[in-house]
Amino acid sequence: MSKSVIPKGLKCVIFDMDGVLYDSMKNHETTWVGCLKPEGIDFHPSEAYLHEGRTGFDTIGYAFKKYLNIEATQEDKERVYNEKVRLMGLAPKAQKMPKMLELIQALKEQGIDVWVVTGSKQPTLLDKLHGDFGIDPKQIICARDVVNGKPHPEPYLKAVAGSGYKAEECIVVENAPLGVRSAKAAGIITIAVNTGILEDEILESEAADVVLPDTKSLMPYFKSVLV
Repeated sequence: MSKSVIPKGLKCVIFDMDGVLYDSMKNHETTWVGCLKPEGIDFHPSEAYLHEGRTGFDTIGYAFKKYLNIEATQEDKERVYNEKVRLMGLAPKAQKMPKMLELIQALKEQGIDVWVVTGSKQPTLLDKLHGDFGIDPKQIICARDVVNGKPHPEPYLKAVAGSGYKAEECIVVENAPLGVRSAKAAGIITIAVNTGILEDEILESEAADVVLPDTKSLMPYFKSVLV
């Protein structure tokens, strides 16, 4: 186990959603590939992980520029995103990641606030956070709440501001390179859990303070504050 980077006086833990709270990244991989294929874009599956955390429209704009060398119009973005939402509706239900419910409950029992920052804006998935994890909807920052999505620091800066705590009193748990970049740019200690297909080095290159192999490793890592 890596040396703990958890600050003394921890007040708030901010979680990413996909790949951290829900085992949903495989669905995002297949639906990104599927919704971009009709546009003539052969989107590589690894791109879904490399660009996880961006808003959907940002990812579509990136794909059009890289693969077609054109700027996506608003109509393009809406068409492709609507197809992605349709495909996600057909995808298998994403299960909770191992030990995450137990960790969140344990944090709350210690009086530590829990927030979620996600690039998603799908109401059905966001609503699940309250039922599955007891997350207050007011403690969720999603794509609808920001002008600049990840990797810009705005999403995590908004979570810190909303929590009422200082950045140094918070920790972020992420699984995506751009999410790590966003959190670190906001000045927050960041734990990366590598639940996808990328190499640890990619998360380390974004300056993650710690890289853990899975979500089950988080509970023992946080044990110093779970007393």
